[in-house]
Amino acid sequence: MASPDKVGCSPEPLPLDRLLAELAANAERLGRRWEAAFRKRRGEGASAAGGGFEGKRADTAIQLHSPLFYATCALGGLLSTGLTHLAVTPLDLVKCNMQVDPGKYRDISSGFGVLLQEQGLGGFFKGWMATLVGYSSQGACKFGFYEFFKKCYSDIAGPEHAEKWKTFIYLAASASAEVIADVALCPMEAVKVRVQTQPGFARCLTDGFLKIVQSEGAFGLYKGLFPLWGRQVPYTMMKFACFETIVELVYKHAVPKPKDECSKPLQLAVSFAGGYIAGVFCAAISHPADNLVSFLNNAKGATMADVSC
Repeated sequence: MASPDKVGCSPEPLPLDRLLAELAANAERLGRRWEAAFRKRRGEGASAAGGGFEGKRADTAIQLHSPLFYATCALGGLLSTGLTHLAVTPLDLVKCNMQVDPGKYRDISSGFGVLLQEQGLGGFFKGWMATLVGYSSQGACKFGFYEFFKKCYSDIAGPEHAEKWKTFIYLAASASAEVIADVALCPMEAVKVRVQTQPGFARCLTDGFLKIVQSEGAFGLYKGLFPLWGRQVPYTMMKFACFETIVELVYKHAVPKPKDECSKPLQLAVSFAGGYIAGVFCAAISHPADNLVSFLNNAKGATMADVSC
């Protein structure tokens, strides 16, 4: 007979280290399943092609604009955006406090000192869960829908005009994707800013959600949506358009051979350089609206009308 503690009882909450270990194990299992499915497809493609090398190469790559392609882009955006924002949580924490209380948090160095003195080392990662969930969701939508809309707008323009107007296609696709991505991000951003700038506001992400909804209604989670669009849409338009253009120029003028003939490390280095340069322009163009997002999400009952006062 099974013991009573294994039947009809809900599992106890996992501590943070065990939770992260479980998430890592699940991610590893998912990766193994993807790899097994991928190898199976590759083997079938190779046998259909008579076992030739070209048949194997053709089946190795994910088919462009297939559901698996968009899912892979979304997964890449989820991991890259969520993990990078999680890594810079302490810096983001100081930035938000500087925006809402510049008298107390005068600059980065003094801001870190104030946080360390008042909240200890643990205070540097306040709001990490909202950051991870919010920006992972945003990244998945942004990268997945960007490729989707880029294909749609290229098809609308037609093969003759798609190349000529490719920069405008990059801008339109990135803007469309970011509008959707920010709808996923906005509630998490509202909780994150409150947790980071109002000590004792909430114990966790769900607690913060409930407090905002109870005090301001569901709209309280989305009152920063318009300034968030004002921050993120130009940011993303600049990011993707600059990235695509810079990478194209690098392969055209700096790399002596086509991209398909370059090694994977070289392709990664070019992508990194393009992303870094594009990020500098993104930060400059999005900074004014970023202040509005912090202000609206920090002040209870604040509206866009208060910004002009």
